[in-house]
Amino acid sequence: MIDIAQHVPTPPPAWVKNMARFGLTAKGVVYCLVGILAFMAAFEIGGKSEQGSDKSGVFQFILEQSYGWILLAIIALGLLCYTIWRIIQAFKDTENKGDNAKGIGVRIRYAFSGVVYGALAFYAAQLVLGNGGGSNGDSRQSLARELLQQPFGQWLVGIVAVGTAIAGFHQIYLAISDKYKKKVQGSGLKHEAEAMMIRAGKIGYIARGIVWLIIAYLFLKAAMNANPNEAGGSGSAFQFLENSSYGSYLLGAVAIGLIFYGVFMFMRARYQVINVS
Repeated sequence: MIDIAQHVPTPPPAWVKNMARFGLTAKGVVYCLVGILAFMAAFEIGGKSEQGSDKSGVFQFILEQSYGWILLAIIALGLLCYTIWRIIQAFKDTENKGDNAKGIGVRIRYAFSGVVYGALAFYAAQLVLGNGGGSNGDSRQSLARELLQQPFGQWLVGIVAVGTAIAGFHQIYLAISDKYKKKVQGSGLKHEAEAMMIRAGKIGYIARGIVWLIIAYLFLKAAMNANPNEAGGSGSAFQFLENSSYGSYLLGAVAIGLIFYGVFMFMRARYQVINVS
């Protein structure tokens, strides 16, 4: 990673900061809309469905609005900026995580996040250009299908399940340990407002962790049953919650949590210190 870093040019600091803030804002918009559509699906408002409440469903929703292609193009650009920022964090080590095992692990997580949001940016751009693909849930099933066709395919899908579960537990750990607070503490807001926003972040990280854990469970089922159709993304996770006991209330609670997560991204975009070297 260090050798690669030496060959990755660093944009001017102001560009990096602006890209990061624009990217965090775009991410906040996406999560707020995911939460709103999931809440509407939970209580059957406006004919929304759980499967249409994932990120690809949000992009379709944006595209259907007046001048939606312009709005979606802005979101795609914002997610691309977020991707570039994450890649810079990973390879330039702007957060000073170091080169030990723990630091490399964190930087790999930054890079993985960049790849994920880069794929979302690409998908949104495809929709803007009129080249829409399958849903996010279908892409998860396609991944499971491809892996199951490989030698030791069930083990490979199981590894994806474990990795996804670790990501989910990490989100919940961030919330419980209060480590996420460091990103916005000392923001200059009044104490009551800052405390309220920080609580929103805690709820948001927990909700996001729950969604990741359900996705991990779906991949585990796909691995155990060698059935790729049992895998899925956030839309499938929402459907899983809806089909549970008191499903509408569970899905509604998680949806509100995702809205809080989006709002917390806005707070990060405004107040987080962006390191550039």
